[in-house]
Amino acid sequence: MSVQLDARPPVLPAPTTRSHRLSRFDTRYSPYLYITPFFLLFAVFGAYPLAYTFWVSLHDWDLLGTDHAFVGAENYTRLLADADFWHAVVNTLGIFVISTVPQLLAALWLANLLNRQLRARTGWRMAVLIPNVTSTAAVAIVFGVLFGREFGMVNWLLDLIGIDAVGWKSNRFASWVAISAMVDWRWTGYNALIFLAAMQAIPRDLYESAAIDGASRARQFWSITVPLLKPTIIFAVIISTIGGLQLFTEPRLFHSGTNPIRGGPLRESQTVTMYMFENAFAPHYNFGYGSAVAWLLFALIAIVAAVNVLIIRRLGGQTPGGRAAKGDLR
Repeated sequence: MSVQLDARPPVLPAPTTRSHRLSRFDTRYSPYLYITPFFLLFAVFGAYPLAYTFWVSLHDWDLLGTDHAFVGAENYTRLLADADFWHAVVNTLGIFVISTVPQLLAALWLANLLNRQLRARTGWRMAVLIPNVTSTAAVAIVFGVLFGREFGMVNWLLDLIGIDAVGWKSNRFASWVAISAMVDWRWTGYNALIFLAAMQAIPRDLYESAAIDGASRARQFWSITVPLLKPTIIFAVIISTIGGLQLFTEPRLFHSGTNPIRGGPLRESQTVTMYMFENAFAPHYNFGYGSAVAWLLFALIAIVAAVNVLIIRRLGGQTPGGRAAKGDLR
């Protein structure tokens, strides 16, 4: 008697309708549920305050009164013709350029040093972050003493080489330099650790191949490290732009004394955020005008950040990394 065998593959039982629907729902919609809390928090603490600030900027909003008259774009028209506002914009951009460019270059160089085989590497990497965790008030007090006109250490060092004492708080450009030094000391190590983390993700095989081809360390840095760090550099530039154009604490504490919110007697280092605070709160209490300053600051940050990204991308296409991709590392 012959037995016929069924060669067809076994058929799995059809899943139940409910479990199949739950599985499809989990695969399709669970990622959106995971990111929903962020967008909810952003809507409450980010989007709503932004929209409300714009609404307030369209009003004559006196914090000491209750009558908030709608004035439309009048606050923006007055602001664009305000000489003190443009003075603050120039101060902000000046301090930003003087502080950010050296800061990012120094951070890139420091990260390259920390990426080498050093003794006690963890200790050195932790040490560069110490300035960032130091109290801003303490940093401002120390730098205020260092840049004092009569008894400051910086002027004492300048006197040793025959340079006259500089009025760091009364001279406009000198106050930019002093505040920029404070910002650089505080944030260079932080950016260096960001660059260091990105450098450690670069495959070591690239450096070994370049060394075999006879490339020096400097050539490896400009042909391999910098091009592969371009996304991280763009990120650091954007973050530094946001922080640099919103500078408030350092110049405010550097000019501690009578009415420090002006950044000196002649507004030598008053930034846009300081000017916004001056108008929105004491002594003017014009919240509508201060909100207009905040929105123009938002536009300024967006423009400067976009320009910086375009410049970095343009320069990135002209680095020696383009030739490195073709094998030219000499």
